[in-house]
Amino acid sequence: MRAVAGLVLLAATVVAGCATAQPLVQVSASLTTVPLPSGTAVVSRVPGVPVESCDATASLRPSTVSGPAVQAIRQRGRLVVGIDQSTNLMSFRDPVSGELQGFDVDIAREVARDLLGDPGKVEFRLLTSPERISAVQDGAVDIVVKAMTITCARAEQIAFSTVYLDAHQRLLVPKDSPIEGPGDLAGKRVCSQVETTSLATVARVAPEATLLAVQNWDDCLVALQQGQTDAVSTDDSILAGMAVQDPNLHLVGPSLEGEPYGIGMNKSREDLVRAVNGTLERISQDGTWLSLYRRWLNVLGAAPHPPEPRYRD
Repeated sequence: MRAVAGLVLLAATVVAGCATAQPLVQVSASLTTVPLPSGTAVVSRVPGVPVESCDATASLRPSTVSGPAVQAIRQRGRLVVGIDQSTNLMSFRDPVSGELQGFDVDIAREVARDLLGDPGKVEFRLLTSPERISAVQDGAVDIVVKAMTITCARAEQIAFSTVYLDAHQRLLVPKDSPIEGPGDLAGKRVCSQVETTSLATVARVAPEATLLAVQNWDDCLVALQQGQTDAVSTDDSILAGMAVQDPNLHLVGPSLEGEPYGIGMNKSREDLVRAVNGTLERISQDGTWLSLYRRWLNVLGAAPHPPEPRYRD
């Protein structure tokens, strides 16, 4: 999921009126009859996203040499991981055990397996999307595994691993919806998360759509179920988790934007970047990556080949 520097301009409309003695009319759910999720707003303007011109998906070549960052993690005895708890299939809490589960969770545990010899030696810290970069820069976490798209703007602030999942932005709609792609979004409401470029992508491909910005992806699901939005647009890995929760929803349309996911780390910790890339190379070769994909993301279709790593040195 991509992030945009700066906050979009929001416009909220307050509807007021006076009424005489009139018969009550049953009104279907809409932006005015059902309260929107907290922090939700209609977006009036979205900054454009700069064309990617760098080589951000190329990372440092794997190495087994233990530098100061890796040694500090081993002395501490646990890997501190920034993650989410509400993105079904990627990172979410099991309703029975209360434990974090998902594709991103298992990727983090594989890193801990290689660094500490035990996939259970992980301390998860919950982060919002705007907190991801600062948590890495400040050293609050060792790594961030949170469906984070590698972009040139982010690569200027933090280091990234090689790509561990190639996601694609698409649309999620009710199965009885006439929407089949971006060409059907004119005059429709489309929900996405604030501080992501998903909003900007929708604004680009469907300039006549009304954009709804929410704080959490669960809010988009609620808005869609309540009839407050006509579609949700973000990465297919996230949309698939929503579709699993509600069988009345499905993904439609082509890819609107490629979303290569990377693990975020502090730029000064090159030995950790190389170690993480070593884990990603291992799981792509020993079948672990395919096993994790089939366990969590099979709803997207047959498991593809693991992303091909690209190194700059």
